[in-house]
Amino acid sequence: MNFSWLLGLIILSQQVNMPGSLFITNNGHHISVVNRSDFSMHPVLPIMNTEKLNDFMDKIDQQLTKNPKNAIIDQYGEIIPEQVGYRLDRQVFTEKIFSFYFSHHSTKLEVPLLAIYPRVDSELLGNIRAEKIGEYMTFFNSNNKERNNNIFLAAKAINNYVLFPGEIFSFNKVVGKRTAGKGYMPATVIVNGELSEDFGGGICQVSSTLFNAIDNAGLKVVQRYSHSREVSYVPSKRDATVSWDGPDLIFKNEYNQPILILAEPLEHKIKIEIYSSDVLTYTPKEVPYLPYEQHPPK
Repeated sequence: MNFSWLLGLIILSQQVNMPGSLFITNNGHHISVVNRSDFSMHPVLPIMNTEKLNDFMDKIDQQLTKNPKNAIIDQYGEIIPEQVGYRLDRQVFTEKIFSFYFSHHSTKLEVPLLAIYPRVDSELLGNIRAEKIGEYMTFFNSNNKERNNNIFLAAKAINNYVLFPGEIFSFNKVVGKRTAGKGYMPATVIVNGELSEDFGGGICQVSSTLFNAIDNAGLKVVQRYSHSREVSYVPSKRDATVSWDGPDLIFKNEYNQPILILAEPLEHKIKIEIYSSDVLTYTPKEVPYLPYEQHPPK
């Protein structure tokens, strides 16, 4: 018998099975504890199971990941600063786990984190709200609670949206699917020229107001469809119908500066403004409004 081979196995077995735990902390607070055997692929040989390690990192990541938040402008016109996010630094964490696995003692590990910076910080937001380059306003009946609710939700979804140079804005992608779970209510919609009820009825007024605002700002409209019958809040053929998995409002920022969309729904009207940097050279476009007597506050 090859006794040196047997001795090697005994040594390796002792290395793998020796006592020792890894105490994992975040900001000094205990979040998990693991043993060497938790990552072992073989009962004797010191071979690490990378699948187990990846599964463990996934759990740690889910537990500690904090998404970043963009800076925004609140209802009073004040800038609310951005918030940096964090996620697990998998490369450093893996190196620490390997070091522990092949060591001879228990140890502590403060979770290594990577910062995730938001796309829009206070400085950028301050620069691109310098000049209003487009705006539009439409009116609605403040007594229609369901429709008003949907207008407010859709306006909130596009408010403070920043579109960088070369990027494309899709109303459906930004607002998302209109469902009861998101708070949308059944309200009147136009389908094939007929009036019916559906979740999200009313949001086409938001998309139509947005279309006229970005058209006023001289942005390139990539896709836009009108309803199958005229609507009451914009002039003929100045509307933009949208539906999930259906028509969409899509436009592109071909300027060399980011643009900022501010959508403000009030009691009986919605106002959408488009802003950018004061160094932007742009060509505004005149857009029509309904006569005042057709859309006075109600």
